Amino acid sequence: MDYFAYGSNLNKQQMKQRCPDAKPRFQAVLPNYKLIFTGWSREWKSGTASIKPVRGEKVAGAVYEISEKDLRRLDRYEDYPTTYDRINVLVIKEDGVASHAITYIKRRQSDETKPSAEYLAIIRQGYRDWTIE
Repeated sequence: MDYFAYGSNLNKQQMKQRCPDAKPRFQAVLPNYKLIFTGWSREWKSGTASIKPVRGEKVAGAVYEISEKDLRRLDRYEDYPTTYDRINVLVIKEDGVASHAITYIKRRQSDETKPSAEYLAIIRQGYRDWTIE
């Protein structure tokens, strides 16, 4: 199954630790959503990434092929279904072709909060891993 990653899961090293079976597939954008940081993470001591429906916006990310075992690992890491919901999305590949994937969205999107420098560094490395600008 295809998983659309944004935020820290773009980081290939982190994703390999979380989901050893994951195979990087392609860059993609999620149309009509915006990347936000919200809530509070004890691990990161900051807000964490989520997506929010916003017409005309788009979220740059990437798609991994993941196994059922990796999906269960992601569910635990993302605290599904308590903190994040898992949703089906339609992403657009670089060649303009649409592709189905699953992703996570925070259930309660409280006030937006800033990400910590450490968390942001993990995300930035993920963008470099995928050569996303």
